[in-house]
Amino acid sequence: MKKMSRSCCCKFGVFLAASMVLMSSVKVDGDPIVPALCIFGDSVVDVGNNNKLLTLIKADFPPYGRDFAAHKPTGRFCNGKLATDFIAEYLGFSSYPPAYLSKEAKGVDLINGANFASAGSGYYDQTAHLYGALSLPKQLEYYRDWQRQVVDFVGQDKADTIISQGIHVVSTGSSDYIQNYYINPLVRSLSHDQFSDILIKSFSCFIQNLYNLGARRVGVTSLPPIGCLPAAITIFGQGSDHCVTRLNQDAVAFNEKLHAASRRVKAELPGLKLVIFDVYNPLLDMISDPADDGFAESRKACCGTGLIETSFLCNKLSLGTCRNATEYVFWDGFHPSEAANEELANKLLEQGYQLIFN
Repeated sequence: MKKMSRSCCCKFGVFLAASMVLMSSVKVDGDPIVPALCIFGDSVVDVGNNNKLLTLIKADFPPYGRDFAAHKPTGRFCNGKLATDFIAEYLGFSSYPPAYLSKEAKGVDLINGANFASAGSGYYDQTAHLYGALSLPKQLEYYRDWQRQVVDFVGQDKADTIISQGIHVVSTGSSDYIQNYYINPLVRSLSHDQFSDILIKSFSCFIQNLYNLGARRVGVTSLPPIGCLPAAITIFGQGSDHCVTRLNQDAVAFNEKLHAASRRVKAELPGLKLVIFDVYNPLLDMISDPADDGFAESRKACCGTGLIETSFLCNKLSLGTCRNATEYVFWDGFHPSEAANEELANKLLEQGYQLIFN
């Protein structure tokens, strides 16, 4: 069990107040607070779409999922729940949005939303193409299919309400840097300013397309401190055990552009509620002062050596895998543990009130 930190009482008070507001808003008949939750992005939010793809970026084998329901892997890049799983629970959903390519994504189970995310995807289409992942345009294509199915189930009028009042979460961008820009000489010829502009243009286009399809409540995560990911330190840290400053500087610069682009998009699209969720600072706090949040380790991940393993490198034969992942900020070299995801979900909940209530 995680120890209560010196900041825990304050955080618990904020979360308890937020939870009480949310719980008081859940309808008596057990309906969730919002009619649907649709999720787009990369491995941080993929719940199994890559299981069905011809790609090396998968998490449908042990020890992934060892702390999830039934202790079985699902395709989540985590030992248990993702931040979006916790968010679904907080919003009152009785189940998580299913991976759109999975066998669970059928019938009435789709009315409350779906997950279109794909590990290895990014704002830059070529990132997804490099790894056989679903690009954002492809995810949007599946989203259109989802809308058509909802219309078939409930009719156009009710479907329009589900779509406009449902929450759409977009979490991507890290793969564009770690798995493309920093290692691909064809892209590395671009300055960071040029590359980030390409990503921002893609972001703006994606939000415009969502809006054109009826979405009005959209939450987009910022880049995390990519220079602090265990594998990033190992690969780019030149022997150091500390966060790679230049990578974090790139993330900060991108996030500043993301906020500016968000303001422009909102000014151009009437009725759009668009929130940029700050993931960078909450995760950096956990990494910098892990004990404050009840963690013992933030440099190494739980799986294997904790220095680089992810996807097939993180497997049931990986030597050194920890027994208690709640003590670790990271589960594998790139992805937070369930315990860290819960902390992040609480922060996103605090930041996203206007998507739910206004």
